[in-house]
Amino acid sequence: MKPRSKILVIAGSDSSGGAGIQADIKTITSLGSYAMTAITAVTAQNTTGIKSIVGIEPKEISKQILFSCKDIRPDAIKIGMLHSERVIDSVIDSLRSIKVIKIVLDPVMVAKSGAQLISDNAINILKNHLIKRVSLITPNIPEAEVLTDLKIKNIHDMTQAGQVLLSMGAKNVLIKGGHLKSKVVKDIFMNKKEIKVFLNKKLKTKNTHGTGCTLSSAITTFFSCGKLLNKSCELGIKYVNQSIRSNPNFGKGHGPINHLNSITINKKFR
Repeated sequence: MKPRSKILVIAGSDSSGGAGIQADIKTITSLGSYAMTAITAVTAQNTTGIKSIVGIEPKEISKQILFSCKDIRPDAIKIGMLHSERVIDSVIDSLRSIKVIKIVLDPVMVAKSGAQLISDNAINILKNHLIKRVSLITPNIPEAEVLTDLKIKNIHDMTQAGQVLLSMGAKNVLIKGGHLKSKVVKDIFMNKKEIKVFLNKKLKTKNTHGTGCTLSSAITTFFSCGKLLNKSCELGIKYVNQSIRSNPNFGKGHGPINHLNSITINKKFR
């Protein structure tokens, strides 16, 4: 099997392998495409939490993006953790140079504890300059609250927040509803022409580390292969749910999901 498309991921790494660049590479590979990376930060973490975060210099991030794309042009780009104003500015400048149209932004800005991971100035640059340059933004509820200054308690609030993001210049929005207390997870895909709600049973498990990174990478992969964005979101959500169901139950805290759920191993490699 040859890769169906080429994807550049701009994001931070996760030493435990469940989220960040590591989850992105596993997802893209498992779904049949080729992953390139530009690492924005190096973390020391495991399933119980983060020990440290070391940011990569913006000029080095830009070099990773431009030099990789000069040789292998990506069909799509997934953007994850951007930890500072300077990093966001350097990524925006790099995007202007490589001119890839299909871009998915996962705005990683709030930790599981609820702590804000990036500065207010960085958030303003993301809102005012980066959002309008991407094809899709995929915030969870805490991230959507930070971006829109709205309190989200139900699906009506999610829709309102989506409208605010569209008014900021977002072309398409997927607000993930997993943080709401409900037996059914409601994820809302929106643009100026349509609203689509994806309904899935909430799975009772502590093994959900890296689901946001995985979902945005799965969507990017399907999108890069020619699927429409709403269909890419639907397929990405199905992949993540199956990955949660078949989790390997690793670690003492919030364990990783099973990125390999889509792969059937050829007999000769068993």
